[in-house]
Amino acid sequence: MFMAADIVVKAVMGGLAFASVVTFTILLAKGVEIAFAKRRARRGIRRLVEAETLAEAIGDGKRANRWGGPVALLARSAEDERRRSAGLSADGIKERVAIALQRVEAGAGRSITRGTGLLATIGSTAPFVGLFGTVWGIMNSFIGISQANTTNLAVVAPGIAEALLATAIGLVAAIPAVVIYNVFARSISGYRALLSDGSALVMQHLSRQLDRARTEVVASPRPAGHVAQQAAE
Repeated sequence: MFMAADIVVKAVMGGLAFASVVTFTILLAKGVEIAFAKRRARRGIRRLVEAETLAEAIGDGKRANRWGGPVALLARSAEDERRRSAGLSADGIKERVAIALQRVEAGAGRSITRGTGLLATIGSTAPFVGLFGTVWGIMNSFIGISQANTTNLAVVAPGIAEALLATAIGLVAAIPAVVIYNVFARSISGYRALLSDGSALVMQHLSRQLDRARTEVVASPRPAGHVAQQAAE
């Protein structure tokens, strides 16, 4: 049926077949990427839970590279901002760290969703592309009827069958794309929830460290000369 179809219908069928191949390629590549990213995020969250401070969670360069991932980048961004803002108010540090964490989360979200938009495009357009091939093929069949001056079903049936094949291929391309896109959407939502959990843990560590530093400054003994001056006054 494909070989006997019109050139336009052949182009439609070929394009839909290519779209189906792209769909399953994205399924394999993006599925592995999301699974690996979620595993690294869980490992990073577990490390943050077990650590006493951000510096302990980050570790040295080699250890940081081993656990890595966006959660490690969250911790490093917070620690870098805390170090650059030494001596400034705690509220300002927290605000700047929150902005930095939001940027890291947004970047990780954009990275993990790359390629899924193509699945949505295939799922929404493939049925209509197949329908276009069907309409074109049926139109050619009716033209053949007028040229043959006969309504014999044996004359028009092959053309109609070829046209309907385009719709079938369109559905074969669209249905898996929609299902895979929905599965990825749920997985990506779970991944973003993990990143939000990591951000909350980082902010918890940061708040604890800032409060501890402020308590140490308040509890530190004052110089003897300062005490004598206050007594004289």
